[in-house]
Amino acid sequence: MVSVLVVNGQSLQRLALRTLLTSEPGLTVVGEAAGGEDAVRASTVLRPDIVLMDSHLSGTGSIDTIRRIARPPRRPGFPGSADGEGYAPRVLVLTAAGQEGYASAAVRAGARGFLLDDASPEELTAAVRVVAAGDAVVTPGLTRALIDAVRQPRTTRPLPRASGLDALTGRERDVLIAVASGWSNAEIAASLSIAPTTVKSHVSNVLAKIGARARVQAVAFAYETGLVRPAA
Repeated sequence: MVSVLVVNGQSLQRLALRTLLTSEPGLTVVGEAAGGEDAVRASTVLRPDIVLMDSHLSGTGSIDTIRRIARPPRRPGFPGSADGEGYAPRVLVLTAAGQEGYASAAVRAGARGFLLDDASPEELTAAVRVVAAGDAVVTPGLTRALIDAVRQPRTTRPLPRASGLDALTGRERDVLIAVASGWSNAEIAASLSIAPTTVKSHVSNVLAKIGARARVQAVAFAYETGLVRPAA
């Protein structure tokens, strides 16, 4: 059973989302929150699998809320966490069209997926299941816009994650470059003459080495470290 915490500032929308999700087999809503602080507290207490969050929150900003939920502080002895790291639900964000800059920041904060707020009920429930399974969900339009946003030139600053880039093998760098270019696993496999399962393994290794939780975060990493340069 996939447990969901619904975070939305409007009570009517929370009710609609609860009704939709609880009507689906294998999904259950364990709680609701109207703002960022409530969402962080509820996430800590209820420990849902998924936090379904609206991008517009009152009180604590949604980016900070994502960061606090997706990357909780280390808590020695926390049940179910052998390495002392707190429980971290996966955050799925509902956002309006034209919020590419927000999406880029949310990815860096730890969001695992994005869905436009006009998505169909079927798209929403499917996205919840996909993110719960450990994969990332980003609509095609947002994927292209997110890559474009990350490609924009930035002010030069230190890159604290450069060591993660150094840890990659040559083939892993090739795969990361292809991922940052928006290629699918099948396209990468065809280009590098390797099996799709091998590509999937390389992607998993890349995510682990650079400390990323999702494919879209790997895209941001590739541009931030200079492995991929913005198009002229």
